[in-house]
Amino acid sequence: MVSSGKINRRKFLGSAAAASLAFTIVPRNVIGGKGHVAPSDKLTLAYIGCGTQGLREMVTLIQNPDIQIVTVCDPNKFTTDYVDWSHDSIRNSIRKALQDASWGEKIKGIPGGRDIGQEFVQKYYAKIRNLSGYKCPSYSDFRELLEKEKDISSIKIMTPDHLHAAIAIASMKKGKHVVTHKPIANRMNEARLTIETAKKSGLSTHLLAWSRRPEYEIIRDWIKDGFIGTLKEIHNWSYRPVWPQWQSNPTDTPPVPKGFDWALWLGPVPDRPYHPNYTHNVFRGWYDFGGGSIADMGHYSLFPLFITLGINTPAKTAEAYGTTTRIIKDNVSTAVVNDVAFPLSCMIRFEFPAQPALPPFDLIWYDGGIKPLVPDELRAAGKTLATEGMMFVGDRGKILAGFRGENPILLPESKMNYLKKQEEDESERRSDKIWIDAFKNGTQPDGSFIYAGPVTETILLGAVALRAGKKVEYDPVNMKITNVPEANKYLTREYRPGWEL
Repeated sequence: MVSSGKINRRKFLGSAAAASLAFTIVPRNVIGGKGHVAPSDKLTLAYIGCGTQGLREMVTLIQNPDIQIVTVCDPNKFTTDYVDWSHDSIRNSIRKALQDASWGEKIKGIPGGRDIGQEFVQKYYAKIRNLSGYKCPSYSDFRELLEKEKDISSIKIMTPDHLHAAIAIASMKKGKHVVTHKPIANRMNEARLTIETAKKSGLSTHLLAWSRRPEYEIIRDWIKDGFIGTLKEIHNWSYRPVWPQWQSNPTDTPPVPKGFDWALWLGPVPDRPYHPNYTHNVFRGWYDFGGGSIADMGHYSLFPLFITLGINTPAKTAEAYGTTTRIIKDNVSTAVVNDVAFPLSCMIRFEFPAQPALPPFDLIWYDGGIKPLVPDELRAAGKTLATEGMMFVGDRGKILAGFRGENPILLPESKMNYLKKQEEDESERRSDKIWIDAFKNGTQPDGSFIYAGPVTETILLGAVALRAGKKVEYDPVNMKITNVPEANKYLTREYRPGWEL
């Protein structure tokens, strides 16, 4: 039989042992050239979630020689109705990676779905990595993927929040390392079960919200050295949401798009009619499917902060206030009772007990355009607060910190006679190298699930306080709201049959 010259993905991975033996005899740089990674040294990765953010991060990840994407999964086969921050950014990034300026020229909208993920992976490895005929199976159901794909070592989860725990737990039970976008889960009991599974399994895990934040080390030292006196409050604000924030469930029932498995997309959430207001990147505002702006952006600022400052317990209380709205019904102004979605904007105050290196303090979160009042020290200088940021308030001063890693500022600025300069390259702040190296070595990266419990439970407690409409007191040992018993139902969810965790 004449060879077609094509290489099957399984045969490529199956040659790992022989390749590994070869590299023990012949230097790697002789065989593969600079930057070559042997097949036996690669992480074989299943990519679950091929929406806009999934594809955006796939473009970066696939170029890493330590990774081999071997299969993709998404309940959506292919549509061009995705929502993104620009019309052509996904298309252009794929074109650049493929070195093909004509890719997707017939696509009129914003594309996404497993067909796009599969096509991109296959074309990239065939053209850029010279693996002619590379095959990347695609699946609609992650459970089928986990049963059939035996040669994967790792899972990347890029789905809506409500599926994170189900996929992570199922993957770890199959012996796979897991990297996921924030949050670990959007329910307290699911987050705790996921973290406990990670601890028991001994597998490597990583929450992508972690990043190197050298400015936090400066802030930690300033607090320790008494530059602001005794810490009283930490304020954190974001201009998000950047999606339409509906306040009630839609009442119309459009048809389910062709190729979209609505039941699989719902996963553990009880049945409801399909509606596009729930899907793609607008899912985050719904209590059932997302975690709101605090889960979206709060993880980025707070996860590395908790680790740097040694905050090792979740908040003991949460009290929340959200915007309200009204509708005109039969010429009568009527309040909208909203228990389905996060408010248009909110403010949440968390109380923390004393930590190993900190006194008791409050953490206040703001979103939707709300932020703290401009400090007198800034107002006197004609300055204001940025659209996103953090402020640390002590009894003898304040520290301002930007969201994007800017050097912190002491207030009043006359105190700025001491400042560590940041030398770290911005490109390394959220590098995939952190978790890839850990997964390859069987160690825990700094963003491991096992370190994320305090920040995860704090953020999820905020949603509980919003829904309860009262200040809630939390017992983390027993995972229980102690003063508002009816709020305990918000720590879990009603599960569709067959999706219980």
